[in-house]
Amino acid sequence: MILVDAGPLVALFDSSDHHHTRCRRTLDGLKEPLATTTPVLAEAFHLLRPGSIGPPRLMEYIRHGGLGVLPVDDRKLQRCFDLMLQYADIPMDFADASIVSAAEHFETRKVFTLDRGDFATYRIRRGYHQIPFTIIGDPSGPRFVREGVGHDEEVEPAHTP
Repeated sequence: MILVDAGPLVALFDSSDHHHTRCRRTLDGLKEPLATTTPVLAEAFHLLRPGSIGPPRLMEYIRHGGLGVLPVDDRKLQRCFDLMLQYADIPMDFADASIVSAAEHFETRKVFTLDRGDFATYRIRRGYHQIPFTIIGDPSGPRFVREGVGHDEEVEPAHTP
């Protein structure tokens, strides 16, 4: 499963968005099921122009099974709050926290996002391990950041997941 952030949803369903073509190309190449969270969906509908064709197209895409929508229950809500406090210096918004929480819960590390900077920083908790996201849709591929390495410095991965 690939989790989808609000940026690509807006770009996919608003043809005037400058990321539209790149996101369409990325979407066409994906073979895994796509899902998002209710907070991300709320953000995407807020950012799509009301009265434009974007919101109805996104609704139809969901209705026809193109995108699963994951609810945020009480336990995931608390995890979102904890993450927002943990990453307060970035700051992390509720939609991003819901993606990290969903990644932990559904044991995926793939995210389709335009927000490379933040998702290169966020970590998915797996027991005692902190796992980086694999960013889908970024033309330069996933960015790997190692603890102790500056935010803007990239390191070569030992292996590709």
